Amino acid sequence: MDALTRRRFLISSGVIGGAAVAAGAGALGFHELLRTADKAKAGDAEVGLPTLVLVTLYGGNDGLNTVVPYADAAYHRARPELAYAPTRVLPLNQTLGLNPMLRGMKRLWDAKQLAVVLGVGYPKPDRSHFKSMDIWQTASPGTPAPTGWVGRWLDGTKAATETAVSFEPALPPMLVGKSRIGACVSYRGLTLPPGISPEVVSALGQVQPGESEMQARAAMAYADLITMNRVVTKSAGSGSDEQDHSGEGVPATGTGGDNALTAQLALVARCVESQVPTRVYSASLGGFDTHAGERVWQETLLRHLDEALSGFVDRMGRTEAGRRVTVVVYSEFGRRVRANASDGTDHGTAGPVFVLGHSVAGGFYGEQPSLTDLDDGDLKATTDFRDVFGTALAHVLAGDPDRYLGGYRAQLLPLLTSR
Repeated sequence: MDALTRRRFLISSGVIGGAAVAAGAGALGFHELLRTADKAKAGDAEVGLPTLVLVTLYGGNDGLNTVVPYADAAYHRARPELAYAPTRVLPLNQTLGLNPMLRGMKRLWDAKQLAVVLGVGYPKPDRSHFKSMDIWQTASPGTPAPTGWVGRWLDGTKAATETAVSFEPALPPMLVGKSRIGACVSYRGLTLPPGISPEVVSALGQVQPGESEMQARAAMAYADLITMNRVVTKSAGSGSDEQDHSGEGVPATGTGGDNALTAQLALVARCVESQVPTRVYSASLGGFDTHAGERVWQETLLRHLDEALSGFVDRMGRTEAGRRVTVVVYSEFGRRVRANASDGTDHGTAGPVFVLGHSVAGGFYGEQPSLTDLDDGDLKATTDFRDVFGTALAHVLAGDPDRYLGGYRAQLLPLLTSR
């Protein structure tokens, strides 16, 4: 079958997948990403450098029901139907505890591999999902910025495309610079119509002699889909390529993000273990816009978050490269202190940020905001989010925070240890 006939067969047969579309558009495919490890080892590039994984919780996660001020009477008065009884919370100290769905993260806390930065936000908070997320991803609260804070670091270091990779369906603004841009390698693998097997697609996707570079890349994209399916299902502990790891049962909304964090982190893990020279990975979980029926909704999301993060950190502990991985988990804002009439919470301001990994100095950082000294019913931020990102820039990426945070003088936090 010639190359043109093969392409037409693949399209007309209904084989679809994000990697194929992305590769055809000139993005980095998963096969190409894995091959960068061999190129880095053979060349002058440094391998095994510290790695940053950024996990975005789209929709505005309710921080007060994630890191719960269970001993504060004001918490129980403000949301009597939503507040967790002290006996249900996983205590971290005498006043704060984790949501009962976060048992894996409690285990990481006990092992000193989880840090909780309290009251994280920014001056003059904006309660729009899209404006607030734009502020977090560009690290520019005062004025709109055309580039993301990681993108500016990519510019400044003249980084290669594989230096920053998103396993989300779309490239987040955070990874976009003026002269450099990260790669988007969607975790979504393959959807096959009846009668078409993975083996057929894999065979048809083999590169043919005499093909142009673009045709060869398009062919390789189909092999990418097969590989990504197998990586994800194997990492999730399944022996079947047919099993769906798309995050079924995890709610999602139109505020951004996806609902398959486990699949995305499985691909990050494969890349870290293969010593791909990527320094920054981006993944996401959507659905945190809990205006109604919050308890069941958020618990489902937090259970998925807990399983994905704790499993990933455990896996990273098995290799030297994995032990140099730091994970930062954030959301665009928290929720209001008082519950609404629909057993939910509305858009708020400050919330906790999680930092996880085997190089993390576990514990609390910052100050828990007061539940009685409020700003129009909202928490007052006690830690600027740029202090967290500035710490990641300085201690994980060896960058100058002043240069990449728009001149903001970050107060660096002692989040990392040399162990």
